Amino acid sequence: MKKSGNRDDQKRSIFERYSGEASPVRHVETPVKIPGADDLKTEGADSNYGQAEDMRTWGLDAKQASVRSPKRNVFIGLGIAVGVIILMLAGIFFILPRVLPGLFKGTNIELFVQKQVNYVYTDPDYRVIIKPAVSVYQLPDVTSDRVTQVLYNEAVTLIGDDSVNGFIKIRTGDGMEGYIDDTSFIDDMSSVEPDLYKYKLVISNPYKNIMTHASNGTLITKAMMNTTLYGNVKRDGVYQVNLPGGDIGWIGSSGVIEIGTRDKTDIVSSRYFVSSVLTFVNSMYLDDGLTMQGASVNGIAYVCSSVNGIELPRSMEEQAKLGTEIPMEYDAVNRNLIVENILPGDLVFLRGVNDSEQSTKIAEMAICTDTGTFFMISPARTTVRLKQYGSGNSFYNRIITVRRFFEAD
Repeated sequence: MKKSGNRDDQKRSIFERYSGEASPVRHVETPVKIPGADDLKTEGADSNYGQAEDMRTWGLDAKQASVRSPKRNVFIGLGIAVGVIILMLAGIFFILPRVLPGLFKGTNIELFVQKQVNYVYTDPDYRVIIKPAVSVYQLPDVTSDRVTQVLYNEAVTLIGDDSVNGFIKIRTGDGMEGYIDDTSFIDDMSSVEPDLYKYKLVISNPYKNIMTHASNGTLITKAMMNTTLYGNVKRDGVYQVNLPGGDIGWIGSSGVIEIGTRDKTDIVSSRYFVSSVLTFVNSMYLDDGLTMQGASVNGIAYVCSSVNGIELPRSMEEQAKLGTEIPMEYDAVNRNLIVENILPGDLVFLRGVNDSEQSTKIAEMAICTDTGTFFMISPARTTVRLKQYGSGNSFYNRIITVRRFFEAD
């Protein structure tokens, strides 16, 4: 059985069927023909019955009278919101930090107190070392005698501008002069200016790795014992340090002494000094070397005393003139030296094996690490190691002087 009416007509909305409009939105000003409305008209009835209301009588214009929602430009509103956020961020992070210090300059508000910077390295002849350790030679030749070594981030002074055979003459901070490789330094001294930083960090381990990141970084360089670095950032277990040339690196906090940027390390007892010395046992021997990659006894005495609060000269001859001299006491019966009087931490200066007992020329030195035990050069002069000597050994006949710098606990 067929359904009456047109199928397409049934799909049309009531507004389309009676108003003739295709739009599903009806405007109140559009009249709608209601079926049977003509039958309701009687004489005397309102002739406008069923007609569209004139909204002007209500004070409404065409836009206000329509129920159609106006289209809004979403992109304009979004752009305005983004612009406001950008302006707020710029004000917080760029404008205010530059404006507020000027407004509060001269006040006692801690946040705006400007730290006074007194530059130390203003002489144009200052340079800073950019390698872990650089040998200083007596002459501009690697075959000449080594005077000492200078360490990474150490300040030196040029003596003249002329390079000879790739070497240039410098003076260390403690006054030693010699020649170093002319590619081992730069003239940017910002990495050693103490007033630019919050932390002064002295390496107390034999060495520390300086990395590109706080974790999972790559190696930039090694910093040897007694290397001094500066930084402004401290996190759990790590420091961010400023390196020569403006680079940034990270080091772990273990094996590092943190002090004020213009302070020196505290003087400690002899056992800490001895503990530092023992980290170099079996290191390769190098005349006047300062690092585990090549060490001398006087060089190790110099760096280990520095990190433990006492600054010694670098050479054996100068070290033998300082400190408290320990008198040599001998047993009344057999005339042997009383070994127990030489305490851990004492520096022992020796004449040569074949020198007469009247000779005062220092041939080598040793550091006492325990009663009868000494840190010194191996007989083959290839390493530095521990040697033990009992009472009456000819070793004690070679002693010229014993010097004490650190007291026991």
